[in-house]
Amino acid sequence: MPSRRHFLVATATATASFGSFGQSGAPLRLVSGYAPGGATDRVARLVGEKLQAKLGTTVIVENKTGAGGRLAAQQLKNTPAGQDVLMIANPAVMVVAPLVFADTGYDAERDFKIVSHVNDYEFALSVPQSLPVQDLPKLLEWLKANPGKANFGVPATGSLPHFFALMLGDRANTRAEVVGYKGSAPLIADLIGGQIPVSIDTFDTVLPHHEGGKLRILAVSGARRSPFAPAIPTFREGGVDIVATGWNAFFAPASMPAAEVDRLARAIKDVMDDLDTQKKFTDARLTPVSATRAQSEAMLKAYREQWAPVVKKSGYKP
Repeated sequence: MPSRRHFLVATATATASFGSFGQSGAPLRLVSGYAPGGATDRVARLVGEKLQAKLGTTVIVENKTGAGGRLAAQQLKNTPAGQDVLMIANPAVMVVAPLVFADTGYDAERDFKIVSHVNDYEFALSVPQSLPVQDLPKLLEWLKANPGKANFGVPATGSLPHFFALMLGDRANTRAEVVGYKGSAPLIADLIGGQIPVSIDTFDTVLPHHEGGKLRILAVSGARRSPFAPAIPTFREGGVDIVATGWNAFFAPASMPAAEVDRLARAIKDVMDDLDTQKKFTDARLTPVSATRAQSEAMLKAYREQWAPVVKKSGYKP
């Protein structure tokens, strides 16, 4: 059975501009393809808690785990018209999977409508404390001097950090041998223990270990330094011209009427404009984004154009 958490709110808290969503009075379901506690799930719950007050209806976060989020997408695709369901998804489901799997069970462009882009995240390059390098240029020198040790650990084969590692190797003229792990926990354990010299993972995942002195983050992938750790330089500052981020966004099934998609998009944008919501995101080391539906569509299109050539060039197949 999927894990669920119910947010209950009195309908009196609904704002007049939105009222109760849908005609049936049924709860609004937010489906997450990942387990409770992860970053994507946390975003769904933060938004869901605010949406229930905005819409004046019960919001349920439902975890449909498995196949890297693809099972949730398959479930959303088959949602009948009239059901109040959204899915929170990241690029692994909506951009990478359609490029590397022969059959995902859904068409990422035809079967869904993007509703709202709600947060961004960055990637970080980390090394163990035992590695005698203090910055990205020195690491690149070390990798070129030790080509047999140029192993980049990533939390999962075929993940966005996997393709970011390949992109980084290409931009830095360094051959990156990517080593896939079964999650961030074993990757971080091996990195701290010195079993692997370099890791690429999401910034929010490794930052606590950097702050605890267990590993060293040498660079982050944003266009500018992260406000959560302003002392850590970007890749560009380290001499590698690369900027890349991931995101979470809500998607509706193609069966949902356009008017209802637009109404939810406006509600989510209002939620993301709320100062208390933004504080809750930043307190959780998450970067909030407030975007219209048109801006969300433009983001997704640009993201596909950036990453599709990288994924295809890699030749990766599961």
